[in-house]
Amino acid sequence: MASKEDIQKKINEIEERMAAADFWNDKNKAQTDIKELQNLKDELEGVGKYDKGGAVVTIFSGAGGDDAEDFTRLLLEMYLKYFEKKGFKATVLNKNENDHGGFRNITLDVDGKNVYGTLKNESGVHRLVRISPFGSRGIRQTSFSMVEVIPKFEKADELEIPPDEIRIELSRSSGPGGQNVNKRETAVRAVHIPTNLAVHVETERSQAQNKEKALAMLSAKLYKLRDDERKAKEKGMYVSKTTANEWGSQIRSYVLHPYKLVKDHRTEYESHDPDSILGGNLDEFIEAEKNL
Repeated sequence: MASKEDIQKKINEIEERMAAADFWNDKNKAQTDIKELQNLKDELEGVGKYDKGGAVVTIFSGAGGDDAEDFTRLLLEMYLKYFEKKGFKATVLNKNENDHGGFRNITLDVDGKNVYGTLKNESGVHRLVRISPFGSRGIRQTSFSMVEVIPKFEKADELEIPPDEIRIELSRSSGPGGQNVNKRETAVRAVHIPTNLAVHVETERSQAQNKEKALAMLSAKLYKLRDDERKAKEKGMYVSKTTANEWGSQIRSYVLHPYKLVKDHRTEYESHDPDSILGGNLDEFIEAEKNL
Protein backbone atom coordinates (compact mmCIF):
# COMPACT_ATOMS: atom_id res chain seq x y z
CA MET A 1 0.00 0.00 0.00
CA ALA A 2 1.25 3.47 -0.92
CA SER A 3 2.12 5.88 1.90
CA LYS A 4 0.42 9.26 2.30
CA GLU A 5 3.62 10.90 1.07
CA ASP A 6 3.59 8.82 -2.13
CA ILE A 7 -0.08 9.60 -2.74
CA GLN A 8 0.47 13.33 -2.21
CA LYS A 9 3.44 13.25 -4.59
CA LYS A 10 1.26 11.73 -7.34
CA ILE A 11 -1.45 14.32 -6.66
CA ASN A 12 1.11 17.13 -7.05
CA GLU A 13 2.36 15.64 -10.33
CA ILE A 14 -1.13 15.45 -11.83
CA GLU A 15 -2.01 18.98 -10.67
CA GLU A 16 1.18 20.27 -12.32
CA ARG A 17 0.13 18.60 -15.59
CA MET A 18 -3.34 20.12 -15.29
CA ALA A 19 -1.83 23.59 -14.96
CA ALA A 20 -0.08 23.26 -18.34
CA ALA A 21 -1.58 25.14 -21.30
CA ASP A 22 -1.73 21.99 -23.46
CA PHE A 23 -3.44 19.80 -20.83
CA TRP A 24 -6.71 19.52 -22.79
CA ASN A 25 -5.03 18.80 -26.15
CA ASP A 26 -5.47 15.07 -25.44
CA LYS A 27 -8.99 14.87 -23.98
CA ASN A 28 -8.84 11.14 -23.20
CA LYS A 29 -5.58 11.53 -21.29
CA ALA A 30 -6.93 14.60 -19.49
CA GLN A 31 -10.06 12.73 -18.35
CA THR A 32 -7.94 9.81 -17.16
CA ASP A 33 -5.75 12.20 -15.15
CA ILE A 34 -8.80 13.89 -13.59
CA LYS A 35 -10.29 10.54 -12.59
CA GLU A 36 -6.97 9.39 -11.12
CA LEU A 37 -6.64 12.67 -9.22
CA GLN A 38 -10.05 12.19 -7.62
CA ASN A 39 -9.23 8.59 -6.66
CA LEU A 40 -5.93 9.69 -5.12
CA LYS A 41 -7.62 12.47 -3.15
CA ASP A 42 -10.26 10.02 -1.94
CA GLU A 43 -7.52 7.61 -0.89
CA LEU A 44 -5.67 10.38 0.94
CA GLU A 45 -8.88 11.18 2.82
CA GLY A 46 -9.32 7.55 3.79
CA VAL A 47 -11.89 6.68 1.11
CA GLY A 48 -9.99 4.11 -1.07
CA LYS A 49 -11.63 3.45 -4.50
CA TYR A 50 -12.94 0.08 -3.22
CA ASP A 51 -14.99 1.71 -0.45
CA LYS A 52 -17.55 2.76 -3.06
CA GLY A 53 -18.10 -0.76 -4.40
CA GLY A 54 -19.23 -4.18 -3.23
CA ALA A 55 -17.78 -6.50 -0.60
CA VAL A 56 -17.33 -10.17 0.19
CA VAL A 57 -18.43 -11.03 3.73
CA THR A 58 -17.48 -14.30 5.44
CA ILE A 59 -18.62 -15.39 8.90
CA PHE A 60 -16.64 -18.18 10.60
CA SER A 61 -17.75 -19.96 13.75
CA GLY A 62 -15.10 -20.17 16.47
CA ALA A 63 -14.92 -21.51 20.00
CA GLY A 64 -18.27 -22.78 21.30
CA GLY A 65 -19.29 -25.79 19.20
CA ASP A 66 -22.99 -25.87 18.29
CA ASP A 67 -23.53 -22.55 20.07
CA ALA A 68 -20.84 -20.85 17.97
CA GLU A 69 -22.27 -22.26 14.75
CA ASP A 70 -25.73 -21.05 15.82
CA PHE A 71 -24.20 -17.65 16.62
CA THR A 72 -22.87 -17.54 13.07
CA ARG A 73 -26.47 -18.10 11.92
CA LEU A 74 -27.65 -15.22 14.15
CA LEU A 75 -24.98 -12.91 12.73
CA LEU A 76 -25.88 -13.99 9.20
CA GLU A 77 -29.53 -13.16 9.80
CA MET A 78 -28.56 -9.84 11.40
CA TYR A 79 -26.49 -8.80 8.40
CA LEU A 80 -29.06 -10.00 5.86
CA LYS A 81 -31.72 -7.86 7.56
CA TYR A 82 -29.30 -4.92 7.62
CA PHE A 83 -28.49 -5.40 3.91
CA GLU A 84 -32.21 -5.41 3.11
CA LYS A 85 -32.69 -2.12 4.98
CA LYS A 86 -29.76 -0.56 3.07
CA GLY A 87 -30.82 -1.90 -0.32
CA PHE A 88 -27.76 -4.16 -0.63
CA LYS A 89 -28.07 -7.45 -2.53
CA ALA A 90 -26.43 -10.55 -1.02
CA THR A 91 -25.61 -13.79 -2.85
CA VAL A 92 -24.19 -16.91 -1.16
CA LEU A 93 -20.80 -17.88 -2.60
CA ASN A 94 -19.97 -20.76 -0.27
CA LYS A 95 -21.44 -22.26 2.91
CA ASN A 96 -20.76 -25.07 5.37
CA GLU A 97 -23.98 -25.75 7.32
CA ASN A 98 -24.45 -28.10 10.27
CA ASP A 99 -27.41 -30.36 11.11
CA HIS A 100 -29.01 -27.76 13.43
CA GLY A 101 -29.33 -24.92 10.91
CA GLY A 102 -26.12 -23.28 12.09
CA PHE A 103 -23.05 -22.54 10.00
CA ARG A 104 -19.41 -23.45 10.39
CA ASN A 105 -18.80 -20.73 7.81
CA ILE A 106 -20.66 -18.88 5.09
CA THR A 107 -19.48 -16.40 2.44
CA LEU A 108 -21.65 -13.73 0.84
CA ASP A 109 -21.12 -11.55 -2.22
CA VAL A 110 -22.71 -8.20 -1.33
CA ASP A 111 -23.50 -5.64 -4.04
CA GLY A 112 -24.61 -2.05 -3.68
CA LYS A 113 -23.36 1.52 -3.30
CA ASN A 114 -20.57 2.05 -0.74
CA VAL A 115 -20.93 -1.50 0.59
CA TYR A 116 -17.26 -2.06 1.46
CA GLY A 117 -16.88 1.42 2.94
CA THR A 118 -19.95 0.78 5.09
CA LEU A 119 -19.05 -2.72 6.28
CA LYS A 120 -15.25 -2.86 6.44
CA ASN A 121 -14.99 -2.10 10.15
CA GLU A 122 -17.35 -4.96 10.99
CA SER A 123 -14.33 -7.25 10.46
CA GLY A 124 -13.26 -8.96 13.65
CA VAL A 125 -14.30 -11.40 16.36
CA HIS A 126 -17.85 -11.16 17.76
CA ARG A 127 -18.78 -12.68 21.14
CA LEU A 128 -22.15 -14.00 22.33
CA VAL A 129 -23.18 -14.69 25.94
CA ARG A 130 -26.52 -16.44 26.51
CA ILE A 131 -28.26 -19.47 27.99
CA SER A 132 -27.41 -22.27 25.59
CA PRO A 133 -30.41 -23.61 23.62
CA PHE A 134 -28.47 -26.87 23.15
CA GLY A 135 -29.04 -29.06 26.17
CA SER A 136 -31.48 -28.98 29.09
CA ARG A 137 -29.25 -27.74 31.92
CA GLY A 138 -29.76 -24.03 31.30
CA ILE A 139 -26.05 -23.28 31.34
CA ARG A 140 -24.73 -19.85 30.29
CA GLN A 141 -22.53 -20.27 27.23
CA THR A 142 -19.97 -17.95 25.67
CA SER A 143 -19.30 -18.47 21.98
CA PHE A 144 -17.40 -16.68 19.22
CA SER A 145 -17.71 -16.04 15.51
CA MET A 146 -15.42 -14.03 13.26
CA VAL A 147 -16.59 -11.66 10.53
CA GLU A 148 -14.30 -10.95 7.60
CA VAL A 149 -15.10 -8.15 5.14
CA ILE A 150 -12.96 -7.68 2.04
CA PRO A 151 -13.50 -5.41 -1.00
CA LYS A 152 -15.04 -6.98 -4.07
CA PHE A 153 -12.43 -7.29 -6.81
CA GLU A 154 -13.94 -7.92 -10.23
CA LYS A 155 -10.66 -9.20 -11.70
CA ALA A 156 -7.78 -11.20 -10.26
CA ASP A 157 -5.14 -8.79 -11.61
CA GLU A 158 -6.34 -5.73 -9.66
CA LEU A 159 -3.54 -6.55 -7.22
CA GLU A 160 -0.51 -8.23 -8.76
CA ILE A 161 0.56 -11.44 -7.00
CA PRO A 162 3.58 -13.42 -8.30
CA PRO A 163 2.35 -16.78 -9.68
CA ASP A 164 4.86 -18.72 -7.57
CA GLU A 165 3.17 -17.35 -4.42
CA ILE A 166 -0.19 -18.95 -5.30
CA ARG A 167 -1.26 -22.58 -4.87
CA ILE A 168 -4.45 -23.81 -6.56
CA GLU A 169 -6.30 -26.84 -5.15
CA LEU A 170 -9.23 -28.50 -6.92
CA SER A 171 -12.13 -30.52 -5.49
CA ARG A 172 -15.65 -31.59 -6.37
CA SER A 173 -18.31 -28.95 -5.98
CA SER A 174 -20.88 -29.61 -3.26
CA GLY A 175 -23.20 -26.85 -4.41
CA PRO A 176 -26.11 -26.80 -6.87
CA GLY A 177 -25.60 -27.33 -10.55
CA GLY A 178 -26.63 -30.88 -11.30
CA GLN A 179 -24.92 -34.23 -11.42
CA ASN A 180 -22.58 -33.28 -14.24
CA VAL A 181 -21.12 -30.46 -12.16
CA ASN A 182 -20.67 -32.63 -9.09
CA LYS A 183 -18.82 -35.33 -11.05
CA ARG A 184 -16.09 -32.89 -12.08
CA GLU A 185 -13.54 -31.05 -9.95
CA THR A 186 -15.02 -27.59 -10.38
CA ALA A 187 -14.49 -26.21 -6.85
CA VAL A 188 -11.31 -24.15 -6.45
CA ARG A 189 -9.30 -23.26 -3.36
CA ALA A 190 -6.63 -20.58 -3.85
CA VAL A 191 -3.88 -20.13 -1.26
CA HIS A 192 -1.39 -17.26 -0.92
CA ILE A 193 1.64 -19.22 0.26
CA PRO A 194 3.59 -16.46 2.12
CA THR A 195 0.62 -15.45 4.30
CA ASN A 196 -1.44 -18.67 4.16
CA LEU A 197 -4.51 -16.62 3.20
CA ALA A 198 -7.00 -18.87 1.41
CA VAL A 199 -10.39 -18.75 -0.33
CA HIS A 200 -12.74 -21.47 -1.56
CA VAL A 201 -15.23 -20.92 -4.41
CA GLU A 202 -17.62 -23.47 -5.88
CA THR A 203 -20.70 -21.52 -6.98
CA GLU A 204 -19.78 -21.04 -10.65
CA ARG A 205 -20.51 -23.73 -13.25
CA SER A 206 -16.96 -24.12 -14.53
CA GLN A 207 -13.56 -24.60 -12.96
CA ALA A 208 -12.22 -21.60 -14.89
CA GLN A 209 -14.94 -19.30 -13.51
CA ASN A 210 -14.39 -20.54 -9.96
CA LYS A 211 -10.64 -20.05 -10.33
CA GLU A 212 -11.05 -16.49 -11.60
CA LYS A 213 -13.35 -15.59 -8.71
CA ALA A 214 -11.09 -17.31 -6.16
CA LEU A 215 -8.03 -15.40 -7.38
CA ALA A 216 -9.95 -12.12 -7.31
CA MET A 217 -11.05 -12.81 -3.72
CA LEU A 218 -7.51 -13.80 -2.74
CA SER A 219 -6.21 -10.51 -4.16
CA ALA A 220 -8.85 -8.66 -2.14
CA LYS A 221 -7.84 -10.49 1.06
CA LEU A 222 -4.22 -9.53 0.49
CA TYR A 223 -5.24 -5.93 -0.21
CA LYS A 224 -7.19 -5.84 3.09
CA LEU A 225 -4.24 -7.29 5.00
CA ARG A 226 -1.80 -4.75 3.55
CA ASP A 227 -4.25 -1.90 4.13
CA ASP A 228 -4.67 -2.93 7.79
CA GLU A 229 -0.90 -3.15 8.17
CA ARG A 230 -0.45 0.31 6.61
CA LYS A 231 -3.04 1.89 8.92
CA ALA A 232 -1.55 0.16 11.95
CA LYS A 233 1.93 1.37 11.00
CA GLU A 234 0.67 4.94 10.77
CA LYS A 235 -0.71 4.57 14.32
CA GLY A 236 2.43 2.86 15.60
CA MET A 237 0.58 -0.42 16.11
CA TYR A 238 1.17 -4.03 15.07
CA VAL A 239 -1.34 -6.15 13.15
CA SER A 240 -1.11 -9.93 13.26
CA LYS A 241 -1.75 -11.84 10.05
CA THR A 242 -4.04 -14.16 12.03
CA THR A 243 -6.68 -13.31 14.61
CA ALA A 244 -7.58 -15.76 17.37
CA ASN A 245 -11.31 -16.45 17.14
CA GLU A 246 -11.70 -16.63 20.91
CA TRP A 247 -11.77 -14.79 24.25
CA GLY A 248 -9.88 -11.52 24.49
CA SER A 249 -9.83 -10.73 20.78
CA GLN A 250 -13.47 -9.69 20.30
CA ILE A 251 -14.46 -6.34 18.81
CA ARG A 252 -18.09 -6.58 19.93
CA SER A 253 -20.03 -8.50 22.59
CA TYR A 254 -23.71 -9.48 22.49
CA VAL A 255 -24.85 -10.31 26.02
CA LEU A 256 -28.33 -11.84 26.35
CA HIS A 257 -27.92 -13.20 29.90
CA PRO A 258 -27.76 -12.32 32.81
CA TYR A 259 -28.39 -8.79 31.44
CA LYS A 260 -28.96 -7.38 27.95
CA LEU A 261 -26.14 -5.43 26.30
CA VAL A 262 -24.40 -5.09 22.96
CA LYS A 263 -21.06 -3.29 23.26
CA ASP A 264 -18.40 -2.43 20.70
CA HIS A 265 -15.06 -2.64 22.52
CA ARG A 266 -13.27 -0.35 20.05
CA THR A 267 -15.66 2.60 20.09
CA GLU A 268 -17.29 1.96 23.51
CA TYR A 269 -20.67 2.43 21.82
CA GLU A 270 -23.35 0.24 23.41
CA SER A 271 -27.03 -0.66 23.27
CA HIS A 272 -29.29 -2.32 25.83
CA ASP A 273 -31.55 -3.69 23.09
CA PRO A 274 -29.76 -6.71 21.59
CA ASP A 275 -32.97 -7.91 19.93
CA SER A 276 -33.03 -4.74 17.86
CA ILE A 277 -29.35 -5.03 16.96
CA LEU A 278 -29.65 -8.70 16.00
CA GLY A 279 -32.71 -7.63 14.02
CA GLY A 280 -30.46 -5.65 11.70
CA ASN A 281 -30.53 -2.18 13.26
CA LEU A 282 -26.78 -1.62 13.02
CA ASP A 283 -26.61 1.97 11.78
CA GLU A 284 -25.53 3.53 15.08
CA PHE A 285 -22.74 0.98 15.60
CA ILE A 286 -21.50 1.39 12.03
CA GLU A 287 -21.68 5.19 12.30
CA ALA A 288 -19.54 5.03 15.45
CA GLU A 289 -16.97 2.93 13.55
CA LYS A 290 -16.23 5.70 11.07
CA ASN A 291 -13.70 7.24 13.44
CA LEU A 292 -11.66 4.06 13.73
